[in-house]
Amino acid sequence: MPGPLAGLKVLEFEAIGPGPFAGMLLADMGADVLLVDRPASSDLGLARERWMDVMLRGRRSVTLDLKSKDGAAAALELVARADALIEGFRPGVMERLGLGPEVCLKQNPKLVYGRMTGWGQEGPLAPRAGHDINYIALAGVLNAFGRKGQAPVPPLNLVGDFGGGGMLLGFGIACALLHAHKTGQGQVVDAAMVDGAALLAAMFSGFLAAGRWSEERGVNLLDTGAPWYDCYETRDGKYVAIGAIEAKFYEELLQRLGLSGLPPQNERAGWPAMREAFARTFKGKTREEWVKVFEGSDACFAPVLSFSEARRHPHNLARRGTVSVARLEQPAPAPRFSATRAEVSRVPPERGVLGRAALKDWGFSGADIERLKKAGLGTAD
Repeated sequence: MPGPLAGLKVLEFEAIGPGPFAGMLLADMGADVLLVDRPASSDLGLARERWMDVMLRGRRSVTLDLKSKDGAAAALELVARADALIEGFRPGVMERLGLGPEVCLKQNPKLVYGRMTGWGQEGPLAPRAGHDINYIALAGVLNAFGRKGQAPVPPLNLVGDFGGGGMLLGFGIACALLHAHKTGQGQVVDAAMVDGAALLAAMFSGFLAAGRWSEERGVNLLDTGAPWYDCYETRDGKYVAIGAIEAKFYEELLQRLGLSGLPPQNERAGWPAMREAFARTFKGKTREEWVKVFEGSDACFAPVLSFSEARRHPHNLARRGTVSVARLEQPAPAPRFSATRAEVSRVPPERGVLGRAALKDWGFSGADIERLKKAGLGTAD
């Protein structure tokens, strides 16, 4: 069966990072996502080759200069037939283009208008530039990543751009689409990475209030403070990860390591000695030798794999966690559904590719398409 969002039409305005990630999530689930590209790439980080831009998979494309005389009018014709819209400009840009929420919702009252920003639509920082590292810094999250006595370590751009940004926007759009389906009323989804990053750290609000978390880096249960929740180097210069939090898992960890006589698990004064024993022991075998030692174990052990290695791990192969699209290996759509199929339907489109076919599927006649082309809407088919 088609994906759970089959039949939904999503209009996505070209952007970078979290906006395209949200569009990918919706496209993977079966939504018909039409990408409104600039006629040519700009200096906004959009110039990378499309074939490797995995987050643009599943789309079709039209080109349009939104600053042109007829650009906004042409875009509004697309808006009128969309169920949802994704835009990732700074606050006020879409309004200045004549494509703000008020105008679009007047054109299409059922529209879900998804907005992706770093700082949100209001607040003193709303108009300012930023990137993932800035948003998670202000959310209080970046401070928690790193080892004791060392500088914070940015966790790639996973927490702000993708977890706290694109995934939050995708969730918000899905919620608003359900509301629109029940009520016939569209609305604006204001997804800000600073909000989403803070939300991802919700558990630690409770820990702080209960006095179970220190804001000093690298001294807590989950931030490399505990020696039984950390990564250790092996004899071949690779690494393994252990997360034996519960007592029964910790006991199995000690058994598999062949260690005894260590201080009690939660006696912090004994953690330095415990860490030294773990480090010395893990250094005695290669990573793959430890994999064999821990096979079938509940000691919460895993080898630390690179992206390329992870694709070939037996568990990930069994789960079919990687798909190959035009010979480019990439993560498979997730989550999985029992009755509907999520899949990668198309390779990332070059600008304007399959645009004419998309317009026809969206209900535009041949005459409509020619009129839109005269207004500046471009297709490559």
